[in-house]
Amino acid sequence: MSLTELSDESASESLPGPVPASSPRRAAPLAALLLRLHFYAGVLIAPFLVVAALTGLAYTVTPQLDQLLYGDQLTVASVGNQPRSLADQVTAARNAHPTGDLVSVAPGTGDQTTRVVFALEELGEKQHTVHVDPYTGEVRGQLTTWFGSTPATTWLDDLHRNLHLGDLGRHYSEIAASWLWVLALGGIILWWRRRNNGRGRARHLLVPDLSAAKGVRRTRSWHATTGVWLAVGLLFLAATGLTWSRFAGANFGAGLDALDARRPVLSTTLDGAPSAGGGEHQHGGGSASAAADPATFDRVLAVARDAGLSGPVEISPGGPGTAWAVAQTDNTWPVRLDQVAVAPATNAVTARNDFADWSLLAKLSALGVQAHMGLLFGVVNQILLAALALGLLCVIVWGYRMWWQRRPTRADRRAPVGTPPARGGLRGLPWWVVLLGVPVIVAVGWALPWFGIPLLGFLVADVVVGVFARRGAGRRGDPAPTSAG
Repeated sequence: MSLTELSDESASESLPGPVPASSPRRAAPLAALLLRLHFYAGVLIAPFLVVAALTGLAYTVTPQLDQLLYGDQLTVASVGNQPRSLADQVTAARNAHPTGDLVSVAPGTGDQTTRVVFALEELGEKQHTVHVDPYTGEVRGQLTTWFGSTPATTWLDDLHRNLHLGDLGRHYSEIAASWLWVLALGGIILWWRRRNNGRGRARHLLVPDLSAAKGVRRTRSWHATTGVWLAVGLLFLAATGLTWSRFAGANFGAGLDALDARRPVLSTTLDGAPSAGGGEHQHGGGSASAAADPATFDRVLAVARDAGLSGPVEISPGGPGTAWAVAQTDNTWPVRLDQVAVAPATNAVTARNDFADWSLLAKLSALGVQAHMGLLFGVVNQILLAALALGLLCVIVWGYRMWWQRRPTRADRRAPVGTPPARGGLRGLPWWVVLLGVPVIVAVGWALPWFGIPLLGFLVADVVVGVFARRGAGRRGDPAPTSAG
């Protein structure tokens, strides 16, 4: 369960077993600490998750949006029997766009147009793509793209990743991804304890308890059971999202380097030396070649087909003394991501990089990226992502609703929202739990800085608040409240 499993009775989380009627129920120390962390993390992190869910929901419809906005450029008016040569198509694209370096050509298949991509210095990492009807050689349109993405998809991608704020905006998505898995796992543990301590039935882990009275208990039931159903998907989104993040993503990349588990880089040098570049999250592109001979594209494509590269591919011309790269670009399951390097002078395959030979981590990383983007399973993938986003928004709303439902309503104790779970869980933990847990938390906080920094801030703030609360209680003569945690 992913969002605030807000306590309606923070001191009533008890260990399984009967409790004497005269004894107040108290939470086990670990459960009390987890409940308090889940509460505050949910309240404070939920706004970041709302933004991520809304922008991610918008991104799920980009294939349909692209077809609506750019259908004339992306698809042909009618599918012919025999496509024109790539030389004719590249020449038509060059005539329509005479400036820039030709960096790649993706031959059109079926009703898809051929994409001829040019690099221009003024576009930076973006590129200029000319779309050509492969059956008539007619230029259908031109778009400014980002690694193959249309302007609309690029805009929504930036919105989801960084809110169009550059590196500063990337912090929001990293915070959301860094805490989503904590909230999901913590919520599942809390809900499992509640359903298995004599106050509920185990089947209500997955089914809302509609027999519960209206109010916080029924809201919690919907919040928790929906969170359980979403948990696997939310954990997946958190893990794959972190691989793209600014700081955790860099640590993830360093881990892949240490394990030698990155995606292999295709060598395009004719002496067999490795080529620079490549990476798990590269969407396309290649070496720029301003004077690539259009006729060479047909010969290189024929060699690549003979080498077993079927389906949609992308051809990247090499510079002087280097091979041309041909890469499969079929990102739907089962994926086709093999690559070959072809020497244009001899029509020989000089190197190849097959998906089957990648390390397990490299394969999982590549597949996870495509699934996160809604591409791996086509429309089904889009529907699942949309359902996760909508479900997460519902869980968040129910979490905040519980917070409001638990507000004191007595005339002498009115408050706008419910009170947080009580402190004291940290002090009650066994020494061995602290001894084992602290190094783990420190390690996770180092690997995920936007988990570690907010957690440290919470602990410091909670300790300070606890100190002032005890001092205030001492001046009033009240019993001192328990310490932070």
